[in-house]
Amino acid sequence: VQLQASGGGLVQAGGSLRLSCAASGRTFSRYAVGWFRQAPGKEREFVAGLRRPNSIYYADSVKGRFTISTDNAKNTVFLQMNSLKHEDTAVYYCAAVAGAIYSSLPREEIYHYWGQGTQVTVSS
Repeated sequence: VQLQASGGGLVQAGGSLRLSCAASGRTFSRYAVGWFRQAPGKEREFVAGLRRPNSIYYADSVKGRFTISTDNAKNTVFLQMNSLKHEDTAVYYCAAVAGAIYSSLPREEIYHYWGQGTQVTVSS
């Protein structure tokens, strides 16, 4: 599976962005998908995860502001980010694994496939 993350950019605080994670492979709709981010000087952290078909896990820091959705026909998972804050500034990565239990979604070590990252910058 190859992952392509896109949709990042520069946005003002309070604004919105939608990230996309497009995948190759016909069985992607069965994969668990995670979104992670890494801010400058910080470790990579979990943002949100999806265990198919629709069990979703959000980090407390984004709960109520970010939403995962899917377009299985296009092999794409989205991360809608609303009410963005300066502290959301980071490189965002999507990752995937063929099988995962819900409680393991925040653990980056379970993911076998990673996209290249897309930069999100939120100006305050």
